[in-house]
Amino acid sequence: MADYVVKVEEGRPAGDGRPSAGPVYRCIYAKDALMEMPAGLESPWDFFSNSVKKNPKNSMLGRRQVIDKKAGSYVWMTYEESYNTAKRIGSAIRKCGVNPGDKCGIYGSNSPEWIMAMEACNSQAISYVPLYDTLGANAVEFIINHAELSIAFVQENKIPAVLTCLPRCISHLKTIVSFGNISTEKKKEAEELGVACFSWEEFSQMGNLDDELPPKRKTDICTIMYTSGTTGEPKGVILSNGAFMAEVLSVDQLIVETDKAATAEDVYFSFLPLAHIFDQIIETYCILSGASIGFWQGDIRYLIEDLVELKPTIFCGVPRVYDRIYTATMDKILAGGTVKKLLFEYAYNYKLKNMEKGLRQDEAAPFFDKLVFDKIKLAFGGRVRLMLSGAAPLPRHVEEFLRVTCCCVLSQGYGLTESCGGCFTSIANVFPMTGSVGVPMTTIEARLESVPEMGYDALGSVPRGEICLRGKTLFSGYHKREDLTKDVVVDGWFHTGDIGEWQPDGAMKIIDRKKNIFKLSQGEYVAVESLESTYSRCPLVAAVWVYGNSFESFLVAVVIPERKALEDWAQNNQETGDFVSLCKNHKARKYILDELNSTGRKHQLRGFEMLRAVHLEPTPFDIERDLVTPTFKLKRPQLLNYYKDCIDQLYKEAKGVSA
Repeated sequence: MADYVVKVEEGRPAGDGRPSAGPVYRCIYAKDALMEMPAGLESPWDFFSNSVKKNPKNSMLGRRQVIDKKAGSYVWMTYEESYNTAKRIGSAIRKCGVNPGDKCGIYGSNSPEWIMAMEACNSQAISYVPLYDTLGANAVEFIINHAELSIAFVQENKIPAVLTCLPRCISHLKTIVSFGNISTEKKKEAEELGVACFSWEEFSQMGNLDDELPPKRKTDICTIMYTSGTTGEPKGVILSNGAFMAEVLSVDQLIVETDKAATAEDVYFSFLPLAHIFDQIIETYCILSGASIGFWQGDIRYLIEDLVELKPTIFCGVPRVYDRIYTATMDKILAGGTVKKLLFEYAYNYKLKNMEKGLRQDEAAPFFDKLVFDKIKLAFGGRVRLMLSGAAPLPRHVEEFLRVTCCCVLSQGYGLTESCGGCFTSIANVFPMTGSVGVPMTTIEARLESVPEMGYDALGSVPRGEICLRGKTLFSGYHKREDLTKDVVVDGWFHTGDIGEWQPDGAMKIIDRKKNIFKLSQGEYVAVESLESTYSRCPLVAAVWVYGNSFESFLVAVVIPERKALEDWAQNNQETGDFVSLCKNHKARKYILDELNSTGRKHQLRGFEMLRAVHLEPTPFDIERDLVTPTFKLKRPQLLNYYKDCIDQLYKEAKGVSA
């Protein structure tokens, strides 16, 4: 394991009721010590104010100008303009009686106002608390009260949602500021409850530019980020200024060491939710570097159009987005005729072989990059040089496809809100790291802890176990929930709940989740997430939830079919009816079940891992029904509750068939 990590501590055997743990490792770029914070930095505000001094006239925040309901080109605010607005807004916040150490909510999709509200809080040592754009009104109400928010910045079209829960939040919330305008009746509605409302313009006019800023410390709370969690109510993850800055500087250090640092020439495309840590860290890294941040319009239908207009150089995505791009590109290639398909396959395999031999992606096949792969690069606007993926593991075939065809550096990372975003990242241009999440960041140490009940041994010849972290970018605890903090932080080690496997080169591979495992009645253990990931590779399905009852000996599933694939099947098999009625069609259900199991066999699933019955669901699993988290992870207890009758029926059916 010597290539990319160094061992800094030996493992320990099991004892005192604790499982055994493997050795402790650090990244080679932090082999002597974890990254140190440079002197003179106390808050992310320092990154911003230093950047303004260096690049006052550089474009910082951009959005597309909409004229007659049509989006035109990007219009920009400079670093200096954004800084002045943030200072005014910060000064106005203080005039509302909100003081350093108090909490301020930010609720809305990504926009220049989101970033300026965040920086206004940073300027005044006020902790900002993102309100989830994708959680229902109950979560918004819960966070306002739990975090005791006295002021909130709210996107114009989210104001009704806040007003709905306002009567139950007035003991804390006293001021609402719109990202844009606010109607007279909405203002009146809030004022009747004793809450002051302002438009963005009105509020910034209230502030001064020359107010003295309060002192800041690394130990101050930068933000409290509520994670949706797949069970129970949201947990407020406390992140200090020190942890937040260390994470940003570690991203910078790794990019400098392995590729090319971001500069004032770079352009970032902002569309992953700023309410999550991943995008906040990357946007702060862009601010540190003086780069420009262009925002999407907030509508998935125009995502590609926004990308093509902005032509970013840095792009962050999640597996769902990359998977869509992969599928759309492959469909185009297959539809392009035999010659195009053969040329693509030849170019792909030629470049892949060279990358496997150790050539950098830009040296592996320059001729084919120009002839074949350039067109794929255009889907991202044509200028992307750095592509990052996080939030969930990227399927191996998608990662390989992107590394070969996108003509840029791709790095997959792994992190949690509790680790302030990325705690592992793959190293630029090291092709063998494909399929892994790479090595620990330079602020963190990692080890595996055995999970005997799942058969994972951290001291085995292939070390496997729960990933545990310690270091400078960990959270300070869950807000008002010391009990939950003690559950996951033991002897200074944060237990992630994810199961990892060290690779021979020192990279980590995520192979399972500690909780999502169940036993079938015959005693076989089923790791449900890896099964779902396998079945998701069947081109007929958009999503799949696999369920196994420990009193039964087999598995069933609820499947969201790909609409077009099902309708094509119906046409070819003379079956009639709309999508909803096709989902109820017995022949359609059998067809999809057979195809799923054929995908399972192709990927060597064992007999008990095969599906015996499926329910076809026309409506995708959504946040509105509380079936998925904002990052689209399945909420298993809620899914079971929602589909209980359906699951019972599937078991009856399958037994009837096999009786």
